[in-house]
Amino acid sequence: MTTYFTREHEWIAVEGDVATVGITDYAQSQLGDIVFVEVPAAGTVVAKGKEAAVVESVKAASDIYAPVSGEVVEGNAALEGDPALANTAPEGEGWFFKLTLSDASELEGLMDETAYKAFVDGL
Repeated sequence: MTTYFTREHEWIAVEGDVATVGITDYAQSQLGDIVFVEVPAAGTVVAKGKEAAVVESVKAASDIYAPVSGEVVEGNAALEGDPALANTAPEGEGWFFKLTLSDASELEGLMDETAYKAFVDGL
């Protein structure tokens, strides 16, 4: 499994042609206590760089963007009942959705973990 990161603080873990998407630990720390998450339903087609999910915290509401294009195969239903999972396990059980990649070349240009850490350190 290979994990990539975006400048908007999403992560995407790719295994074969299926990818899992969520927000980074940095993102959840900036948002504060997350109180609501809306994830896309299975069958939803998302486009790279376009809104795919919504997260609301005590500080603000934010859009979550699709790091790549594809068709959602599963939204994380656990977040509906326990949105705080996005705080406590943002890069684990607090994932947002899984999708089938429509164009693997869209992964090019995303950051690896080392590049993302350097990006965050520069903020």
